[in-house]
Amino acid sequence: MASPISISKCSSCGAELAVGRRSKAGRPARYCSNVCRQRAYRRRGKTSVETPDELPELPSALDEFVGRAEELTQLRSRLRSARLLTLVGPGGAGKTRLALELARQIRGDRVGLAELDSLSDGDLLPHVVAVALGIGERNGTSMHETLCQALGRHRTLLVLDNCEHLVHACARLADVLLRRCPGLRILATSRESLRVPGESLFRVGELSLPKSDDIPALLRSDAVQLFTRRAQACDLGFELTADNARAVAEICRQADGLPLAIELVARRVGSLPLDHILAGMDDQFTMLTEGCRTAPERHHELRSTIGWSYHLLDPAEQAVLRRLAVLPGGFSLDGASAVCADSDLGQDAVPRLVHVLEAKSLVVADSGAGPPARFRLLNAIRTYGLERLEAAGELTEAKERAADWLAGQIPRPAGPQFHGEQLTDKLQHELDNLAAAVDHTAVRPDDRHLLLAMALACLWLQRDHWTTGRQVLANALERVADSSYHVNAIALAARMATLQVDHSEGLRLAERAMTLARARADVGELADATDTWALALTGRQDFAGAVASYRDCLELVRSLNRPQDIAFCQKSLAWTLFRAGELTEAGELMDACLPGIRAFCSDPYLASALHTVGLLRLTAGDLVAAEAAFVEELCLTPKDSRGVAFALEGLAIVAGRRGELHRCLCFVTVAAELRRQINIPLDAEWLHRVEETASKARNGLGPAGTDAALAASRHLQGERLLSCVRREPSRQSQKDPLLTERELEVVTLVAEGLTNREIAARLRLSPSTVATHLNHVRDKVGKRSRIQIALWAKTHYEDFRNADNG
Repeated sequence: MASPISISKCSSCGAELAVGRRSKAGRPARYCSNVCRQRAYRRRGKTSVETPDELPELPSALDEFVGRAEELTQLRSRLRSARLLTLVGPGGAGKTRLALELARQIRGDRVGLAELDSLSDGDLLPHVVAVALGIGERNGTSMHETLCQALGRHRTLLVLDNCEHLVHACARLADVLLRRCPGLRILATSRESLRVPGESLFRVGELSLPKSDDIPALLRSDAVQLFTRRAQACDLGFELTADNARAVAEICRQADGLPLAIELVARRVGSLPLDHILAGMDDQFTMLTEGCRTAPERHHELRSTIGWSYHLLDPAEQAVLRRLAVLPGGFSLDGASAVCADSDLGQDAVPRLVHVLEAKSLVVADSGAGPPARFRLLNAIRTYGLERLEAAGELTEAKERAADWLAGQIPRPAGPQFHGEQLTDKLQHELDNLAAAVDHTAVRPDDRHLLLAMALACLWLQRDHWTTGRQVLANALERVADSSYHVNAIALAARMATLQVDHSEGLRLAERAMTLARARADVGELADATDTWALALTGRQDFAGAVASYRDCLELVRSLNRPQDIAFCQKSLAWTLFRAGELTEAGELMDACLPGIRAFCSDPYLASALHTVGLLRLTAGDLVAAEAAFVEELCLTPKDSRGVAFALEGLAIVAGRRGELHRCLCFVTVAAELRRQINIPLDAEWLHRVEETASKARNGLGPAGTDAALAASRHLQGERLLSCVRREPSRQSQKDPLLTERELEVVTLVAEGLTNREIAARLRLSPSTVATHLNHVRDKVGKRSRIQIALWAKTHYEDFRNADNG
């Protein structure tokens, strides 16, 4: 029995067709008469050769577009010169929204939007594009040809949205249309490039994140602005305040600045307190759900968005992506190869697959690191990868490979220099990965666990997180009863305790390391323990005992014939001799070891040696050599570390002795603020010298000069600080000099030998005004006579004047 035929309407005029009506060919009828059939034919013929005056309108935005102002400016410029512009980025980065916002801003072009997310058959792509452009079929003509004839030279912008699952079909169609239709431009969104000749790629990354938690910085962040606007849509009373600023900033950072993640989490505002939302970000896939009902299915929750991309990968790409998830701190290609390779996937194949994943927006290149180049996974992608890794039964195996690789990057402990850059030379960017490996190996502690914990502790130490580093090492020593690294680990713990001014614990641990080292009769371990014992004695102000121990240590490392360790021990002995007042021998030792330190040691350790050189030269009264040593020390020291404060204080003492009181007080103030920020302890002797210098500078400058120095110190950072310590002009110095422009004019004329009355006539001022300006200059620079002011001006401002005049 034939199935019933439903009542339908004429495709041309809309009249109701009789039940069962069929065409001459026996197919269900589409038209009520030949007139309607001919009318439809003429309409198809017209639309197949001309682009209609009006294309289907772009969908209206139902909420406000937030941020991306700089990106839109760049994209408008790109679209003027590129005929195929592809926005590439991870799922949830906001590619579609950005493309539509850009398309709405284009003037003079017809714009058509082809949404491809629900299209699974690439052969139907030309038909979807035709519908988007309002172009009908033409009998006897392929759809490719119909599109080309219809578009012709008309200025048209075609938006191809979500191309990643049809990338080959999109590439073929784009290539054909762009070659045949000179007025066409295509704006595509995809998670990987189309790789068509002439394609311009624009990577859509995370929204800008706040660099600090203060309100002005937050308001400059696109991520925070988006969170705030969407949160206010759910809770009209929500406002960004000083009380919730930190939580909002951290939520946006945890979401990696991904617009989809931010929009999903902002929907929780009003139903959950911010601190609960932040705590829930540890399980993002539970928190980041319940998206817009009318959005594509994959945008309803973050897991679906990432799963969409994951299932488009081939098996090898999936394996690499999920295995990389065990590296929370990012990875180099060497690290990726070591962690991802197995019997089925060779190490040589992994770098290529990492680059493939980067091209597909699942791996992010870390522009702030390297060389060598480093990459990372966004938090949400890494969480998804861990889920897939566990489901595949590979989690433990991948973590084991990561721990093995990291342990293999650490040289075997040997000698006192082991506590410095040797331990972490290859691991400067691996702190988070080391922490994960330490946690993994803690389940069944072995030699790797202690070695990894020592490296992690040293990295924390280098970042001035002393308590964290000590706790990591203490926990590891408690877990591992015996190990080939036991002496070195105990010695490192003693060193860290001593440097944190916990002298009793430092001596206790150092004595324990000495006892174990003597029992094991290992010369390298004994040298390590002896060096640590000497350091602990130094902390207790027992300089005579420390000097004797450092001499013993030096003999031990000489027997090992390691120039780096010899230079290290000579420097330590020289520093202790200096503390003991043996200046001649200390100077000779520093002269002897400094070439070795320059040749073998890293910049931070060379900076420490230069500080000793600076103090020796300062004590000897050689201010030129002392300043040179402190300047080089500062240039070698990582910014915002404890070494910067010591170098600045050395330079302040030099400036104070030279009578450069403003410079002296500026450096003391900057160093004091740095010490306050990172809690750097000061020993009593050094503190007394610094305070004495600062007090003399304040007394010499007077209240106005002191206020000027304090104000100027607030601007001494970064390049401006380096330019100042080097006594060289910088662009910032020219924009914001110590003296005002008028004061600088007065000082310049003083240097030319003019009197106050002559200066007043030259500048059209009253003599009393000139005298007032000179008094301000005297207060700022700490110089009283006109000759002193003239000499000071030539030293500090001649280059600035030349730069301005040039």
